[in-house]
Amino acid sequence: MEVYKKLSELTKKYPNPAVAMGMFDGVHVGHASIISRAVELAKHNKGTAMVLTFSNHPLSVLSPEKMPLMIGNRALRRSIVESLGIEVMIELPFSKEFSKIAPEDFLTLLEEKVAPQYVVTGQNFTFGRFGKGNGRLLIREGENYGFKAEICPTVTVDRKAVSSTRIRELITSGDLQNVNKLLGRSFIYISKVVHGDRRGRKLGFPTANLEIGNHRAMLPNGAYAVNVSFNGKDYCGIANIGDNPTFNVNDRRLEVYINDFSGNLYGQEIAVSFLEKLRDEQKFSTVEELVSQLRHDLKESIDIWRSYIQK
Repeated sequence: MEVYKKLSELTKKYPNPAVAMGMFDGVHVGHASIISRAVELAKHNKGTAMVLTFSNHPLSVLSPEKMPLMIGNRALRRSIVESLGIEVMIELPFSKEFSKIAPEDFLTLLEEKVAPQYVVTGQNFTFGRFGKGNGRLLIREGENYGFKAEICPTVTVDRKAVSSTRIRELITSGDLQNVNKLLGRSFIYISKVVHGDRRGRKLGFPTANLEIGNHRAMLPNGAYAVNVSFNGKDYCGIANIGDNPTFNVNDRRLEVYINDFSGNLYGQEIAVSFLEKLRDEQKFSTVEELVSQLRHDLKESIDIWRSYIQK
């Protein structure tokens, strides 16, 4: 998949584009339906499947105080979008200047630089100054800019609309089962491994430490069975979210023990997929109690992981 960070001259390089437009934070089942429709239209038209999105959330510029916690990051979005069949991804930086562009001027720019044959969006998609561009405008004016617009119906699960807002609430409340149901996959956290206290190494459970940014949605503290992806290979793991109460540490972090792995991961990017919660965060009376629990956690995690990879 090719990634562009501005609206470059793409008309000669990519024929008959079908473009899915949206923020696509987390790429849940509703987003996947929009993206998959663009892929379907591109194949039918012997064209190029594209996604046009923003590298930063518009609210980070327009109303930072209303900025939602992000379900994923750009690395995750790129990975999932590519897996859905997208060939070209355009990640535009959202700025105050960009927010002032009239909807019609944006469509003119899109026609000149991309020349889509189809534009596919969701029900709530807006664009242009004051968000005045919407699905109705795309359908009404599309032919004037050389494309046909399709507005995908809202996807529902358990009779409720699937939305990033709903998923964020489920993440922070710890409802991992429904989070994964609405995402259509496991909740994934991608980040670079940073240096920790190396306490796990002394216990026989060396961990990869990942920082939990204040801008990211994260599950409640506790131990989880996870799949860890690195360099194209999957590993069983135990993830612990918390403050290490046994050692009186007050620094919330994500620590991951990776089974059957040896090597230096510092500075490397890994993907942690949360499969099931094992237990709440606990404070143990002794180090021996902690090690015994970790051995039990690992045995349980291996069973969960094996059933996961066999699906």
